Amino acid sequence: MTLVSARDLVTDAASRGTGIGAFNVIHLETAEGLVRASARAGLPVILQISQNCADYHGGLEPIALATLAIARSAATPVAVHLDHAERPELVDEAIALGFGSVMFDGGALPYDDNVALTAAVAARAHEAGVYVEGELGEVGGKDGAHAPGVRTDPDEARAFVEATGVDALAVAVGSSHAMLDRSASLDLDLIARLRAALPVPLVLHGSSGVADAVIADAVRAGMTKINVSTHLNGFFTRAIRETLAADEKLVDSRKYLTPAREALADEAARMLRLFALEQVS
Repeated sequence: MTLVSARDLVTDAASRGTGIGAFNVIHLETAEGLVRASARAGLPVILQISQNCADYHGGLEPIALATLAIARSAATPVAVHLDHAERPELVDEAIALGFGSVMFDGGALPYDDNVALTAAVAARAHEAGVYVEGELGEVGGKDGAHAPGVRTDPDEARAFVEATGVDALAVAVGSSHAMLDRSASLDLDLIARLRAALPVPLVLHGSSGVADAVIADAVRAGMTKINVSTHLNGFFTRAIRETLAADEKLVDSRKYLTPAREALADEAARMLRLFALEQVS
C-alpha cells in the first residue's frame, strides 16, 4: 500500500456504513504513531495537518513533506489531508505539495461569504483532482466561536453543498473542539436528517469529547469521517509524564518520545476499530 486520497477512504467507508478515522499530526512522532496504528488495526487512516500545526512548524512544507513521506512508506492505505484551513492560500500550497484532500473552514463566516470562498477554493482544488471538505455551522471550542445550541440546518446544508460543490461536509451536531472529557451529547436525529438530506459524506469534528458508544451511534446514524486530536494527544503526553517521572536523569528525548508514540499508536488503533464498528475493548 502507499499514499491514497481521502476521497477513496471516505467513499469506501460511506458505502459500507462505517466510519474512517482522521487523526491530527502534531509532529513527526505523531505521524509515525498513527501509521503504526493503521498497521496494527489493519485499517486505513487519514493523517491531518491543521493550519495551527503548519503555523507551529513555521510553515506547511516541512511537516507536510515528512508526513507525506511516512504515508508513502506505510503498509496500509494512508491519506494526508489539510485540516481547518482558514486561509485560501494555505489550501493552494497543500495542493501544490501533493495533498489529496483539503478542508477549507469558513464556518465562522457569514453564510454568503462562506459559500463564495468555499466555492472558489473547491473549484481550484477540483481542477487539481483534490477532494474538498467544507464546514457549515460552527463547531465549538476554537477562538470563542461556539455558541451553545448552534447546529447545522439540513436544508441550509443541502443548499450549501449545491452552491459550493464540496465533496464532504463538517457539520455542527453537538461536539466541540479541545474537550478534555468525553461528555459531549450528539444530536443523533439531526445526524440522520443531515445524512438523508445530503449527497456527500458527513464529518464529525471535535470527536475527542465524545464517548465511544456515542461515536458508534453517530456512525450508525450517518457520520463517516471522524476527526480526533485532543484525545490522542492526551495519551501521548501522559506517557511522557510517566516516563520522565520514573527517571529524573533522563535527557535523551527519544527515550521518552518512544513510549509516547507507542501509547498514541495503541489508542489510535483501538479507535480505528471502533469507527469501523468492530468490537473493541
